[in-house]
Amino acid sequence: MNPLALLKSRFQPSLAALVPDQARVGELLEMIRPAQDAKFGDYQANFAMPLKKDLGQPPQEIARKILAATDLGDVCQPPEVAGPGFINLRLRDDWLTDKLNQAVHDDRLGIPPAMAPRTFVIDYSSPNVAKPMHVGHIRSTVIGDALCRTLRFLGHRVISDNHLGDWGTQFGMIIYGYKHFVDRAAYQAAPVAELSRLYKLVHQLVDFHESHRAMPQVQERFARRAAELDQLQSQLRTGGKAVDKKLSQSLTKLGQQLHEDREELAALQAKTAAIAADTQLAALAAKHPNIDQAVLAETAKLHADDPENLRLWHEFLPNCRDEIARVYRRLDVRFDYEHGESFYHDRLAAVVEDLRNKGLAQDSQGAVCVFVDGFETPMIVQKKDGAFLYSTTDLATIQYRMETWRPDAILYVVDHRQSEHFDKLFAVARRWGHANVELQHIKFGTVMGSDGKPYKTREGVAAGLESLLDEAVARAAQVVAENDPEATLSESERRDVAEVVGVGGLKFADLLHNRTSDYEFSYEKMLLKSGYSATYAQYTYARCASIFRKAGVERDVLLASAARIGLTHPAERALGLQLIRLSEALAETSADYMPNHLTAYLFDLAKSYSTFFESCPVLKAETEDLRASRLLLCDLTARTIRLGLELLGIKVVAKM
Repeated sequence: MNPLALLKSRFQPSLAALVPDQARVGELLEMIRPAQDAKFGDYQANFAMPLKKDLGQPPQEIARKILAATDLGDVCQPPEVAGPGFINLRLRDDWLTDKLNQAVHDDRLGIPPAMAPRTFVIDYSSPNVAKPMHVGHIRSTVIGDALCRTLRFLGHRVISDNHLGDWGTQFGMIIYGYKHFVDRAAYQAAPVAELSRLYKLVHQLVDFHESHRAMPQVQERFARRAAELDQLQSQLRTGGKAVDKKLSQSLTKLGQQLHEDREELAALQAKTAAIAADTQLAALAAKHPNIDQAVLAETAKLHADDPENLRLWHEFLPNCRDEIARVYRRLDVRFDYEHGESFYHDRLAAVVEDLRNKGLAQDSQGAVCVFVDGFETPMIVQKKDGAFLYSTTDLATIQYRMETWRPDAILYVVDHRQSEHFDKLFAVARRWGHANVELQHIKFGTVMGSDGKPYKTREGVAAGLESLLDEAVARAAQVVAENDPEATLSESERRDVAEVVGVGGLKFADLLHNRTSDYEFSYEKMLLKSGYSATYAQYTYARCASIFRKAGVERDVLLASAARIGLTHPAERALGLQLIRLSEALAETSADYMPNHLTAYLFDLAKSYSTFFESCPVLKAETEDLRASRLLLCDLTARTIRLGLELLGIKVVAKM
């Protein structure tokens, strides 16, 4: 039962009778929210004030008129009109206890499956298989997994698809590197590590030559803009010309462009200097002056089914995929499908031909492009050398998904920096004939270090995802040891608990933020036993399990008895209210694809349970009925936390 949705449904007819515009009614219903302070009740409706303009009446009068026309008697105590027109709502205790007693005997905790289930395809994680997964993959992986789990629980059909990067330029780099720089002994001992080294080496050399060639152009542009700025500033000083708004904007824009040129030039100089300072790399750079073109040629040969390159690709791929699969097993992340870019290779020429036939694609400077209103640059679907691009593959992927699964929605859990790509992709896909599917870019921000820059290791490279997991588990082991000074857990139990707490802490620390925001990575915060963390929620679950062990009561026996939840203390009621709000948190999470609604709910639930635990004796309750009631509240709390964490991809343990 979703009490917020119920209240909205009760007010909807009353508001519709006053306001004929249904969209406006929807806006007003969104002004019914949980109360920020318990002294104002459980919920508060704030729509009377904005209705003053619509109806020309005092808000308090409007509020009383709406209440008179709204049937709330079986759900709420008599509502209160307060202040300028707030409507304070407090749920009836008998209604609340009835819903709690239904939930405690329900495997789904009172959450009904969707009345109109949808089919979702969720595209997430999507690493390049030729490189180890790094910190940048954590957000897409855990956000996508949480959305899959949540939408499935709510009754929707969900297809998870890991769109692996297994066919792009990175394989051209690896093939070139293997042919020219491979250490065969290292490759035999640890193939993925050696392939990763080769990729990094070739990428450095390509970057060096591209930077070296780009530098004169950037230097010329920088000098030209600097001269323009000096000339303009000189005219202002000597001519006495007033700085109007337009001129001020021009100066600001020119100054910003100059700053960007300076930063770009510094980055190019740093890349070339780093290679020049390393005699071995400098020698390789001199020996391979056209490596960037050679890499593209190796990629093109692979895409043209060149036997040697195809053989190498088939040799490299299983090792790369095994490496990634090991990380996914540790994260407890599974996919229904892992169709990489190579899966769609045979469709690409037909996609371009179909775009031509429908008048969407045209030749432009030797390439095949789709021009899209609102974008400065077109979507290139085939380069002049005949090669296809990511955009072509993405269109083929949409085509395949629509033909195969006929989804209502396709969600792409991808970094916010790809926003323009997806905006353009969705616009072309709709014009191409896929207008009846929800296409959503579930964008997210960057994992930052304490220095305010993207999180990296001390060596200045993106931190490997597996090393993050190792460190999180090692720190969790310390927390477990501190929490178990008498060593009641065996060594193997401690290792298992540390793995659950460490991995769970890493996931929760990512999911607790609004996904569109950047956040600062901190091991200390992610393992807090009394803060906004998975550890706090896991500890609450373990506390509940401990009470049942000490009580010597089996949960099934308790549920089979005549015991019922009763709310005799304010802390009991506050906990009960929080328990039935699970449905609200899940509704919010699925409405805007934001798992942080669920993490916030679990934190509030753990806080409510802590207050209950301190205020309401369970095992030493005054009566057997009260003891049984509070044990049921403990059971419902534990099951709610376990379910909520499971939907986030996080496990629980009975002892910590």
